[in-house]
Amino acid sequence: MNNPTTIVAYKDQYSQAFHDLNIEWLESYFYAEDHDKEVLENPKSYIIENGGFIFFALHKGQIAGTVALINEPEGYELSKMAVSPDFQGLKIGQRLMEHCIDFAKNKGWRELLLYSNTKLENAIYIYKKYGFKEIALGKDNPYTRSNIKMLLKF
Repeated sequence: MNNPTTIVAYKDQYSQAFHDLNIEWLESYFYAEDHDKEVLENPKSYIIENGGFIFFALHKGQIAGTVALINEPEGYELSKMAVSPDFQGLKIGQRLMEHCIDFAKNKGWRELLLYSNTKLENAIYIYKKYGFKEIALGKDNPYTRSNIKMLLKF
């Protein structure tokens, strides 16, 4: 079966979509924190040039979702995953998740971590489905809204 969704790597022309998709979901559920704004307004310098990666899901050629793998001191953080409301229900978030996991394994990474909020029940369900386990939040939590930290070991 031909899947109309493809995953592509960051291009400068996609930076506004990265910003807009993430601001949209953040403001729907929480608010954009200063740390979010800094990352979202400067994805190339903050993520790409820091050894991280950003991917986009294109559904029939349209940007439908995005995700980042941010190179943090404690390891790579799966972050900034967002799917446009226009494309929800098409398993695009799961395609992005699978891409990141495969990408991390191919890079030889040992684990991925993420921060989330238990209010995002669907997201937590997907993280658990893919093997992420809850770990101690710790004192280095970069997001005020986060009340759960999860880790996937390979």
